[in-house]
Parts: sequence; structure tokens; C-alpha cells
Amino acid sequence: MNTVYLLLGSNEGDRTDWLNRAIEQLQDTCGPVTKRSAIYETAAWGIEDQPSFLNMALCIDTELQPLALLKQINTIEANLGRQRTLKWGQRTLDIDILFFNNDIIDLPELKVPHPEIQNRRFALVPMHEIAAELIHPANHKTITELLKECKDTLEAVLYTPE
Repeated sequence: MNTVYLLLGSNEGDRTDWLNRAIEQLQDTCGPVTKRSAIYETAAWGIEDQPSFLNMALCIDTELQPLALLKQINTIEANLGRQRTLKWGQRTLDIDILFFNNDIIDLPELKVPHPEIQNRRFALVPMHEIAAELIHPANHKTITELLKECKDTLEAVLYTPE
């Protein structure tokens, strides 16, 4: 069994519904969710003139190997209306593989650990909630250490629906 940490994000339409539907599909097709963070809201990163994102981290147990998991994630994103038209653009759903066991994967289509996690507070804050002492296999720092060192100034604020 593989232990995988994922980051889910949405900034289009009913954002919480997209996240919940993604969790259901992940559990149905990839494996059980063993941990899940709260939902955090963050201003859009990259292209800033768009709605803010809701993000959350999940830990799943899966029998899928990395590329098979990526393929299934891409299918789930497509099922839930993801359009890949503009890098860092608005989207119904985005699912990133942050960590896959303690593996370091460097393929053209998949880089794990996620190469930008240490620079993105919106990923580190929910990860800190569910795996503060997880050690990044490439730089050997915990999520807590990465969060303390993160230079990203965009706050990840606990989301409370109106």
C-alpha cells in the first residue's frame, strides 16, 4: 500500500462542492482517505485577477503506482469540469500529488515531491495540519520547518462558509 499526500484546490463555481465531489471520486477510484485537513482560503497565486482558492490536503492509501494515480487524478479533474486552458488560471478543481511514500520521482509528466511545495503557503498550511512532522525526502526538512521558512506572503486562512 502506498501513502500519498494530495492537495485539492478550487476557485470556480461552488468550490466546496467541487472539493467534496473530488474526495468521493478519489475514495471510489484510488483508495481511502485516511487524513484530511480543514479547508483554507487563499488569494489566487500566479494570475492574481481571479477568485480566491479553497485548498485542502488529504492523505490516501492507494495500491496505484504513481503514473496510474496521476492518470486517475486527471480523469477525476476532467469529470469535474477541469479545463486546462491557462496556466495558473481559474479552475473547478486542481489535484496535485505532493508526496508519494518517501519517493523522489522525476519524470517529464510527474515530479514528486511537488517541486514548489516549499514555496507555497497554501499547500504547507493544510499539510501542516495533517502531517506536521512529515519529512520532505529531498531536502530532509519537516513540513513544520518548511512552513517556518516559507517566504510566500499569501495567507492561508481557515475557511468558514458564509
